[in-house]
Amino acid sequence: MYVLNCTDTYQYRGEAGIYVLDLIPLSSGLAAIASDQTLSLFDPTRLNHGPSNRIRTDHGNLAVGRAYSAADSILATTGENGVVSLWDLRLDPSKASVMRLEGNQINLMALACSSSTFTVAAGTELAEVERQASVLIWDIRSGSAPRIQYNEIHSDDVTELNFHPSDPNILLSGSTDGLVNISDIRITDEDEVVITAFNHGSVHKAGFLNDTELFAISHDEKFALYNMAQSEEEKGSATLDLGDIREVLGCQYVANIFPKPSGVEAIIGAGSQDQEMFRMIHLSKPGETWALDKNSIVGFPGGHGSELVRNFCFFPGQDVVFTAGEDGSIKGWRPS
Repeated sequence: MYVLNCTDTYQYRGEAGIYVLDLIPLSSGLAAIASDQTLSLFDPTRLNHGPSNRIRTDHGNLAVGRAYSAADSILATTGENGVVSLWDLRLDPSKASVMRLEGNQINLMALACSSSTFTVAAGTELAEVERQASVLIWDIRSGSAPRIQYNEIHSDDVTELNFHPSDPNILLSGSTDGLVNISDIRITDEDEVVITAFNHGSVHKAGFLNDTELFAISHDEKFALYNMAQSEEEKGSATLDLGDIREVLGCQYVANIFPKPSGVEAIIGAGSQDQEMFRMIHLSKPGETWALDKNSIVGFPGGHGSELVRNFCFFPGQDVVFTAGEDGSIKGWRPS
């Protein structure tokens, strides 16, 4: 196992129990969202100096942050109040709010952005009164109301949204109803919008590996790959089903999976609280099938102690990995 060392840390202060929920690389720095309802921007070369920009959001319970345009340092956040806020992190905090997307009263749990089509998508939790969970689509050029709202493609909380890597009209959505749906959001008819569906189990994480293949992880850590280009006979079945990924990797949870631009590689981030260890494991497709490469594991000894790592990320071309944890810290890891 190749080991990285923690060389830089920022520790959130204040109330006990602050979680760092996510990290988002932007051209102007490393953005982080935290359970104290803040959005912060850090210089990735000196985390310990603290944030260069910190914004207190008004979501009530901040849940999700996604880059709208990483190159322009514009980030979207959402949460309990059902509003999507767009922030320009190059600006002073008092001027950073550049747009609010409204028209929804339900807690939002998932978010995806496509700056090339000026589109923001958000997924709601299950509304108790209407007994429906929705996927909302905004065109930010057309004001703050959603362009379209799909109320029937999922029957429970929408937990994951991702746009297709080369066709921003194709949207992946995952839900606790067990389905991973692939939808063409140019279609308004709910009976026609879902072009492919996979029944995986309550979806925790899901995303595209390349133009045709995708991964899904359930809340009980079941892991599988699927292919949208399957024949009619195979349609909907997993192309690789590893079952409980914790048993396969010897871990306690998977934080996230990041595909590489090549389309034939991805990095799995997995942690073990009892060992105080976080690891990155390569998933690759050297031939016709995907396989785990357990001989090239990268270890982060100490991890975030006995707390969960919520997410990890890296900047292209830089020899450093960043992790965010439920211990309220952000860490930078480099080779010794």
